[in-house]
Amino acid sequence: MKSTLPQILPVSSPYDGPGLSRRGFLELGAGGLVASWFLRPHAAWAESASLAVTPKASARNAIFVFLPGAPSQVDMWDLKEGAWLPSDFAPTSMGAGVRWPAGLLPKLGGALADVSIVRSVRSSALVHGLGQTWVQIARNPTGATGSIAPHLGAIAALELAPLKVATDVLPAFVALNTGGISGAGYLPSTYSPFSVRPTATGLASLTHPDGSARFALRWNDLQNLDAALRSGQPIGKDASDAAGFYDQAKVLMDSPDVNALFSYSTADSARYGSTAFGNSCLVAKQLLAGNRGARFVQVTLGNWDMHSGIYTKGANNSLYGICPQLDNGLAALLADLKAAPGSVAGKSLFDETLVVAASEFGRTVGALNGQAGRDHFAINTAVFAGGGVKGGQVIGATDAAGSTITDSGVSGRTELRVEDIACTVYSALGIDWTIERHDDPLGRGFEYVPYAKDGVFAPIDRLFG
Repeated sequence: MKSTLPQILPVSSPYDGPGLSRRGFLELGAGGLVASWFLRPHAAWAESASLAVTPKASARNAIFVFLPGAPSQVDMWDLKEGAWLPSDFAPTSMGAGVRWPAGLLPKLGGALADVSIVRSVRSSALVHGLGQTWVQIARNPTGATGSIAPHLGAIAALELAPLKVATDVLPAFVALNTGGISGAGYLPSTYSPFSVRPTATGLASLTHPDGSARFALRWNDLQNLDAALRSGQPIGKDASDAAGFYDQAKVLMDSPDVNALFSYSTADSARYGSTAFGNSCLVAKQLLAGNRGARFVQVTLGNWDMHSGIYTKGANNSLYGICPQLDNGLAALLADLKAAPGSVAGKSLFDETLVVAASEFGRTVGALNGQAGRDHFAINTAVFAGGGVKGGQVIGATDAAGSTITDSGVSGRTELRVEDIACTVYSALGIDWTIERHDDPLGRGFEYVPYAKDGVFAPIDRLFG
């Protein structure tokens, strides 16, 4: 739907340039606070939505591959060729208008028939921390609700909670190989990410050193001592959240069989590249295939901030150092999801799982800077697969240099934003992205995606054919 509202962040704003100035930061924060003052407060716990929407509900699960640090889109997903490009990138035509760096990402090149590439995303902030949080909470982190906003995975865990069954012992939201991830915001801590750095032996501390019998006695004593405090949450959310963490940990300790989902063999690790990221992709697949309650998994691969030496061979912080990790891990993940049976006869786990790869912004285009690197740039690319997504397509386009979005790929829009990515994830999972809750501590309403109920942001429906 084409909105009659003004652009949220016009091109002339301080948030689309090469950096976020102190003045711009203050303007952004003040603007959010002033706007929130005029929002009408509502009764607690109610929900509302302005648009009549129908979520796609094409996916049962989601894997969010987060790439903080900002990969160079013009060297990868939206390849632009010039004298600067190393010859061993081996640009190759792959159909659907795709020129692909076959020498840099060979395995993902072989999986393009299952992947859709969206090249028309414009980032709203060009500061790493601000942009990274923005992607994960689908809003301005310095705005009125930024400090209380839950991660997309926390909202997914909340919305999918009614579908839980007795065998669902894992937290619905799991984060692998990640740090600095947004949490549950103002929601109860039961929707926080269960953060794990995978190891071959799986989870630590699933057994108590004093034995299960003695632990059971201590657990019962704890419940008896804390019962009065927990009733009605007399000492606040922090105490309630702590109790929730204890309860989740106890469930895992009582279900030692789930450790097999977090463990892996040397051979399986090798198929994924024998890296921390690859092992995280492997565990993500195992968690969803195990069907024990995990529904939203974030897998993180950082170190993409390449202001210098972006083409330096042998350097960890270069495309030659990081792209093989992404190529091996993500390609193996897609292949294993396709090979694994889904929860419904005739469907694969790939059919039931939306995979999204995204970052906070892109990198400058054309020739490299004076340090042989690329700096921050607003135009970005996101990649989608599985969960009902039609593969082998490119949505949106940039000009020959990659400096301007020439086609958003969506009628009535000149560009897309990370908020549209969030709407797409929610829609695929069967969640109404226009919901506004009224249980927030500010008492002024919390939108899953700000302005979505007014039609400013929406799912990228073209992805689904």
